[in-house]
Amino acid sequence: MSKTLVYLLFLTVYANANAGVPQEQKTAKDTGIELYNQFKAISAIPYLKVAAEGGDDDAQYYLGEAIRKNKRYIDEEAQQAYQDSAKQGNVYSMIRLSQIDNDLCSAMSNCPESERTPKEWLEVAKDTASKGAAQGNGESMYLMYELSGDKTWLKKSAEHNYPLAQYLLATEYKEGADFFWLPSSRANAVEHWMKASAEGGYPRGMMNYAEVLYNKKDLEGFRNWTEKAAEAGYTEGVFGYGYSLSGKYPEQGFPLDLVKSYALLSLLLELDGGGSAKDAAEYVLPKIKEKMTQLQITEAEKMSSVWKASHPPLSFFPFKLSR
Repeated sequence: MSKTLVYLLFLTVYANANAGVPQEQKTAKDTGIELYNQFKAISAIPYLKVAAEGGDDDAQYYLGEAIRKNKRYIDEEAQQAYQDSAKQGNVYSMIRLSQIDNDLCSAMSNCPESERTPKEWLEVAKDTASKGAAQGNGESMYLMYELSGDKTWLKKSAEHNYPLAQYLLATEYKEGADFFWLPSSRANAVEHWMKASAEGGYPRGMMNYAEVLYNKKDLEGFRNWTEKAAEAGYTEGVFGYGYSLSGKYPEQGFPLDLVKSYALLSLLLELDGGGSAKDAAEYVLPKIKEKMTQLQITEAEKMSSVWKASHPPLSFFPFKLSR
C-alpha cells in the first residue's frame, strides 16, 4: 500500500472517529437530562459529565444542578460546572453562581472559591440577559424577570411567545396577582395565557388548559389537551389520561379502554427517582388488572413498549430554575 493511501486511510479513520464524538456527547446529554427530569439526579451525573467535558454549556449547567441536588449544596465540582457553563454565556449558570450566598454551603462556611463574586455574576447575568431581551428573545425576557422580580418582564416574555412565561403569568393571575375589575376578566386572562402556553408546546400549560376547559364544560377540549400532555411525556398527563381510560371518571367522556389504560400507567413504574407518579400507578394498576384477561394484559404490555419507543421520554418537567 502506498504512503498516500495509508495517509488517506488514516484521515478517514480519524474523521470518522471524531464525527462520532459529538453524537456520543449529544446522546449522553439527552440521556442525562432525561434522567434529571425524572428526578434521577444521581443516575444523570455520569451522562452529563460526558457531555459537559465536551464543552456543552447546557450539559454543564445540568451537571451542576444534578450534583447540587444530590449533595444538597454547591460543592467544588458543581461550582466548576456552573463556571464552565457561565463563561460560555449561560445565564442559568450565572444566576446559580450569583445565589451562592443563599446556598447551604454558605451556612456550612465551605463554599468553593469562585472566579467572580456573587454580585459580579449577577451583573454579568443581567447584562447578558438584557442584550438578548433587547433583540426580542422571549427566554431572555423571562430570565430578566427571574433576575429582577419585575413582572413587567414576565408579561413581555409571555407576549413574545415564551411558553413557560405564559404558563407562569397565567398561574399568577389564577392565584390572585394583579387587579381585574371583574372575576370574568381574570378568568379570561388565565384562559388566554394558559391556552397560549399549551399551544406553544409546554406540557404543564397543556394540563392546566385542560383544567380550564373542564371547568367550562368543554369536555372535548379537556380530553384533547389531556391526551396531548400524555403524548408529550408529561407524567401528570400520562397518569390522568391512562386512569381516565379505565372508566374511573365516566363524566369526563373518555372511552373505556382497559388495554391502553394499563399500558400507559405501566410506563410510570420506571419513575423510581422521586415524585408520586410511581406510587399512584402501583396503587391503581392492580385494580385495573383485575378486570382484564391475560390476553389483554399481554396486549397492554406490547402497547406500552410501542408507546415508549414512539413518544418523548417521561418527564416531570421540573422548572429549569428551581422555584
